[in-house]
Amino acid sequence: MEQILQFFTDINSMQIKNIIVAICIIILFRIFSSTMSYIIIRMFNLKEKNSKRIKQSAFYNPLRIFFIILGIYLAILFLKGPLNLAIKVIDIVTKIFEIATIIVFARGLAESFTQKSSLVKRIREKTGKNEDDSMLVFILKIVRILIYVIGVFIIFAILKIDLSGLVAGLGIGGVIVTLAAQDTAKNLFGGIVIFLDKPFVVGDWIEMPPFEGTVEDITFRSTRVRTFENSLVNIPNSVISSSSIINWSKMEKRRYKTNLQLHQDTPLEKLEDFKIKVEEMLREKDAIYDDSIIVKFDEIKDSNINVLISSYTDSVDYVSYVKEKENINYKIMRILKEEGIKLAYDTKTVYEKN
Repeated sequence: MEQILQFFTDINSMQIKNIIVAICIIILFRIFSSTMSYIIIRMFNLKEKNSKRIKQSAFYNPLRIFFIILGIYLAILFLKGPLNLAIKVIDIVTKIFEIATIIVFARGLAESFTQKSSLVKRIREKTGKNEDDSMLVFILKIVRILIYVIGVFIIFAILKIDLSGLVAGLGIGGVIVTLAAQDTAKNLFGGIVIFLDKPFVVGDWIEMPPFEGTVEDITFRSTRVRTFENSLVNIPNSVISSSSIINWSKMEKRRYKTNLQLHQDTPLEKLEDFKIKVEEMLREKDAIYDDSIIVKFDEIKDSNINVLISSYTDSVDYVSYVKEKENINYKIMRILKEEGIKLAYDTKTVYEKN
């Protein structure tokens, strides 16, 4: 505390002026950081004239932060002579500036490889990839990790940290790490298999007993599925890659099927009229594929006769399918009522011996 007070006591008017100039440098860089970032991005993207899109660039905020840090660094260098700052202090400040610069630009570069970045959008336009393409999402994650890993190694180099001891340690513990990482490796390779085979993508409705739900995310280790009970299940990729998966989202059409059990004493004329009316009703519906309609007198049983009604609908998602199914059931019941046909029920006669 005494040294700090002594420092301020020893400051003369010239040094005060230099400190004010240094503060002005920091303020100026802070004020114009946004403008300079905008100009630089505009220089590298001359076709883009929309200021809002330019400010949404992955490098806009990192550049703005860089100019603020640069202003602070230049202000300290300006005060090096007037305040007689030690060389060690300047070296430390320089290293901090270099490390901060690497972190800022690594972040900007990593943000360039996100799903919302303009670079990735251009890649999608040229390759025809959609936003739910799992393989592209997986590659983007790997690229971002590599960028940060390279940034960490550059920081180690700046700090002159010797990595030989770390490498030697990894060599000694390689066997332990290998044994401990077996499950992780299986899950990683399972994830690669998922991305290559593409049995599903994010947003698909899948079923893999005992789990069923919508895929929310695919990571290196596991796949997150939101079940219809609204719970979240993390399934290891190694389990998924070795299991049979039903992808309900890939359905092009969905089958409606019902078996109506009618009384055996139903007149054949009424049965024929019923079949004709049901088939006409199905053909009138836009959601039904006409060539898939089947309305047949299917079976004769001990206590009833069976009519098979089957068709395919383009309502593939569950909610719309259930609505379409309900609508068809209502109309079938109305036709039964109009024809005076009753459904048969299983009955049993029990004889009691006195």
